[in-house]
Amino acid sequence: MSLNDPRWGNNQGNDDDRRDGDRGRGGNQGPPDLEDVWRDFNQKLTGMLGGKGGGGRSGGGGGGSKMPNFGFRQIGGGIGALLVLLLVVWLASGFYTVDANQRGVVLRFGEHVKTSEPGLNWRIPYPIESHEIVDVTGVRTVEVGYRGTDRNKVLREALMLTQDANIVNIQFAVQYILGSPEDYLFNNRFPDDSVIQTAETAMREIVGKSTMDFVLYEGREDIAANAQQLMQTILDRYEAGILISRVTMQNAQPPEQVQAAFDDAVKAGQDRERLRNEGEAYRNEVVPRARGDAARLIEEAQGYRERVMANAEGEAARFTQVLEQYARAPEVTRERMYLETIQQVMSNTSKVMIDADSGGNLLLLPLDKLIGQTGSGAGTESSRAQSQTSSSTTTPIRQSQPIPFDPRDRDMMRNRELGGR
Repeated sequence: MSLNDPRWGNNQGNDDDRRDGDRGRGGNQGPPDLEDVWRDFNQKLTGMLGGKGGGGRSGGGGGGSKMPNFGFRQIGGGIGALLVLLLVVWLASGFYTVDANQRGVVLRFGEHVKTSEPGLNWRIPYPIESHEIVDVTGVRTVEVGYRGTDRNKVLREALMLTQDANIVNIQFAVQYILGSPEDYLFNNRFPDDSVIQTAETAMREIVGKSTMDFVLYEGREDIAANAQQLMQTILDRYEAGILISRVTMQNAQPPEQVQAAFDDAVKAGQDRERLRNEGEAYRNEVVPRARGDAARLIEEAQGYRERVMANAEGEAARFTQVLEQYARAPEVTRERMYLETIQQVMSNTSKVMIDADSGGNLLLLPLDKLIGQTGSGAGTESSRAQSQTSSSTTTPIRQSQPIPFDPRDRDMMRNRELGGR
């Protein structure tokens, strides 16, 4: 039966009539045309919504027109199709996609049910269940003490008090990621504001336990590391689901009102360090040299001591040997000692021998000085003056001339006897 048949949805007639109608159409009818089905569906849907339906059907002897007669089965079939369509659309709205760097948090009547992994997921459609997409790998940044650039300062956050009662202006940034999307969404109402307040609290605590010089110069990295650790401890206590990845110190300086005085103090400190370094360098140069000189003098004194002691010991041993020989032959030993002494004395003096026939006049000549100047021009002039002086005197002078041998000299006889022995 076609959808355009007036008997569609009508209870009149029986199976025989329908069978006769089918037989009248040929009996072997195929499936209805899709365009006809769709057209009939639209007409019936328009009729159910208050429009005009298909052609009316005359009845009775009155011959008047009647309203389209739709049965309960016809109305029920259209509503069922519509409900099926709406159900399909409603169920399809439960599909959602989660990227690789995200997590999907599914809520059922506002209560957390599960956390979806990346990919295509499905949940019960709204209003039973809903979902929120949270980025868990993206790095988020909060700024404390400034906004955007260093010049745009927020003094309420930046000014902090140090341990030595000085005020410093600190600007830093905090980078964090999400460790637990469930805790991030449900445990705190404003998690980003919580990070800012936690960062400011941790930084004020650390700066309050440090000196001004440590904060401004050598302790920036240590302060950043300690602040990161303290912030993570506080956020874990709040169960915020946030992981602090890095704390970066942007700027640390004294307030602008005292910047000039602070610069002067810094220059004075630098001059002090420079002078101290120069003093240390001079000390490192002088002290090792003095220690070396002291060590050298000690070594020289030690060598002199050893030499004097050795000479003294040698002289003592020699004296002991001489004493033994003197005990055996006193005269011979005495004469020998006398000759050695004279030899030692005369070897260190200039010897001048003067002829005794000159009448007893002695002429004093500085021969030792003249001998020392033989290699220079002054020695030539001195020898020339010496020749003039010798030529002007009548006393003949002979230098290094041996004394004539006297056979009656006792010393010479004694030397001969010693030589014979």
